[in-house]
Amino acid sequence: MATKPNKTQATTLSAQDYLAGVTPEPKRADASALCDLMSRLAGEPPRMWGLSIVGFGVNHYRYESGREGEICRIGFSPRREALVLYGMGVQDNPLLDGLGKYTIGKGCLYIKRLSDVNASTLEAIIARAWNRRAESTG
Repeated sequence: MATKPNKTQATTLSAQDYLAGVTPEPKRADASALCDLMSRLAGEPPRMWGLSIVGFGVNHYRYESGREGEICRIGFSPRREALVLYGMGVQDNPLLDGLGKYTIGKGCLYIKRLSDVNASTLEAIIARAWNRRAESTG
């Protein structure tokens, strides 16, 4: 039995064009700032994964079942209700205590507005996630 390809894959779409279309303007500004921060920490430009995830790097994974694939090492999506950050290692992350207002679910970190969180703590969480994923893919 052949395995299905992953639904979310890297595309050639422009992350800058995608972010330029984010509404309303305050969410667009937050998404642009988050993109700049992740790009600086990752040391590489953003890349679109699927139609709505702005990602950085590539993480190859393999489950015990044998299913494997690739997804961005870290990324985010400016959804209607919140900025959704992927790959942050939110389970048992001690840095979350100093972050501010956020929620988590299914391994994602949800932030309504960047002004709701401590900027230096968010930067530390993202840097930790990038480095942790580097170790697991290396």
